[in-house]
Amino acid sequence: MIMSISGSRTRSSTKRRAVKFAVEEGLGSSAVACRALGLPRSTYYRVSQISEESLEMQKEILRLSEKHPRYGYRRITAMMRRDGYQINEKRVLRVRREAGFKVSKKQRRAKRVGLSTARRRKAVKRGDVWSWDFVSDQTANGSQFRILTLIDEHTRECLATHAGWSIRAVDVITIIEAAIERYGAPNHIRSDNGPEFIAYAVQDWLKDLEIEILYIKPGSLWENAYIESFHDKLRDELLNREIFGSLREAQVILESWRCEYNEERPHSSLGYQTPTEFAASCEIPLRPTASAPFRSASKGRSSNPIPNRNITPAGP
Repeated sequence: MIMSISGSRTRSSTKRRAVKFAVEEGLGSSAVACRALGLPRSTYYRVSQISEESLEMQKEILRLSEKHPRYGYRRITAMMRRDGYQINEKRVLRVRREAGFKVSKKQRRAKRVGLSTARRRKAVKRGDVWSWDFVSDQTANGSQFRILTLIDEHTRECLATHAGWSIRAVDVITIIEAAIERYGAPNHIRSDNGPEFIAYAVQDWLKDLEIEILYIKPGSLWENAYIESFHDKLRDELLNREIFGSLREAQVILESWRCEYNEERPHSSLGYQTPTEFAASCEIPLRPTASAPFRSASKGRSSNPIPNRNITPAGP
């Protein structure tokens, strides 16, 4: 063992650990081990000096890593740089590795069904294309609930997260109406062919607002990649870590995470800006937000508009 690490290229820290091991195992004195390894005894007995600045950085790296266990070292580096630290990625990686932090990425598959009316389109500005979809979870007693999510594909902002035991077409319209009042009307909405999205009530209402629906092809998840990627982060950073005692608790925690995602979480594809920061730098092409009359799928057209509600209505 001693011969294998006695070379000149071996780091002093490695040799120091070898000397310590030899002394603890009774293989010889520290003087003999240092001589055999070519390590000065003064180097062996020297106490490592770590500056206060380095200790503060290490504590901050570990604090952020514990707070956000699903963030990798690049995102932790970006967050620290945003707070004013001058630090490189390799240092963050080393500290996290020594502390045992590691993010294992798991991929998941989803299934899509329905008729296709897909048309590929890439968002080129804020409010150009929104995406919506559902993700499911359950409370502590096993009761299933659904979450409707809505994002802006260009800015990556999460515009709404609504949890409910069941979400009907009228609920979808209410949530989108509230988002339009807050962010302005988009030009397009990308969607799968779920029954809530292909309902005549939803199609007619969006048509009156001159919002075009872009339906994806069955099984072509890559056509709705932005919302699928968002759901992956939502499940990885929140749903897989929380046990919800009730639907109301889930709604509160989801809204809190949505605000953190928009305002605090650096996004790698945005140059490690937050979605809110990136949106603020975009030109805002807001469209008129006048509410369109609701059309019932079963009773024809109605002249009564849908009442205004919050983005996350109270559950049943």
